[in-house]
Amino acid sequence: MDLYEHQARELFEDHGIVVPRAEVTDSPKEAREIARRLGGRVVVKAQVKTGGRGKAGGVKLAADPAAAELTARQILGMDIKGHPVGKVMLAQPVDVDSEFYVSYVLDRAAGGFLAIASAEGGTEIEEVAATRPEAVARVPVDPAAGVTSAKAQEIAAAAGLPPQTVDVLVRLWQVLVREDALLVEVNPLVRTTEGRILALDGKVTLDGNARFRQARWGAEAGEYHDPLEATAAAKGLNYVKLDGEVGIIGNGAGLVMSTLDVVAGCGARPANFLDIGGGASARIMADGLSVILSDPSVKSVFVNVFGGITACDAVADGIVQALETVRLTRPLVVRLDGNNAARGRAILDGRAHPLVEQATTMDGAARRAAELAATA
Repeated sequence: MDLYEHQARELFEDHGIVVPRAEVTDSPKEAREIARRLGGRVVVKAQVKTGGRGKAGGVKLAADPAAAELTARQILGMDIKGHPVGKVMLAQPVDVDSEFYVSYVLDRAAGGFLAIASAEGGTEIEEVAATRPEAVARVPVDPAAGVTSAKAQEIAAAAGLPPQTVDVLVRLWQVLVREDALLVEVNPLVRTTEGRILALDGKVTLDGNARFRQARWGAEAGEYHDPLEATAAAKGLNYVKLDGEVGIIGNGAGLVMSTLDVVAGCGARPANFLDIGGGASARIMADGLSVILSDPSVKSVFVNVFGGITACDAVADGIVQALETVRLTRPLVVRLDGNNAARGRAILDGRAHPLVEQATTMDGAARRAAELAATA
């Protein structure tokens, strides 16, 4: 459950982390009144659950209330990486001396948490991490021990942060633990010209399993980070967006995970995780293909099915019927194995769609899907 920036700031305030005064609205007219209450000059920030707002024009400085209204009118309704802007936050600007980056994130592989911090925060932290990884400290955190003052000092020293940030590091850990969070991030955490430490921006991801304890956020907390994931969820699909070019459909989470690995082993990147489970009806296949083909990064699609309770001929029928309602715009590689596989392959051969081809093995199908993606 991703929170909006203004919700993350609310959590920070609850735990004693200082943030600039701010208010949220969906009305340009009200933005003028908010700016007046905040002193006139404000920063107007789009409230969407994605990064890159500043580069997209979703964060702007307004010199006075009239400018705040105009700026809010410009930002409201914008589309930022597929996220429509429905609200803006107006915040008091601060005079910044230094910018830092601090976060805690769940490290599933290590069975703990990881503190990530840098003395070079701001909008280009990703570039810093990619070009100068030594400027970003990564300190493991034992969940049982947590972040004490001593541990916070260790993190600050590793990242080159000033001593004033130690208290914030401790309080940020309290946010993570007490609010059932998987990620808490402040970028930037700033030192003002007056020497104060403030959190100017925040990102918090809550554990969906703790939704019953986080009812304060209502339906907004359950909104999906990616619009394709939201569309898939509305269709009842178990879909996760990834950054790749080969769309994946499979039946069973284990098979889908194996398929992702095999595709990656062929030199391609999976574009998604989509498990159709035991159902492969025409509607499910059509919905799955529709979502995957809506992703502009997808260059080919790999359907990998092992027939069990749901036989392969039923899956093939579902694919054939889905092709009547979904316009196939990228090549589709199908691998059917298991119960009634031969009959399923015959059904697809009979349909003879020019963009559909079959492979008898998972490795062969993955290689072909990767080849088609590379030449698209």
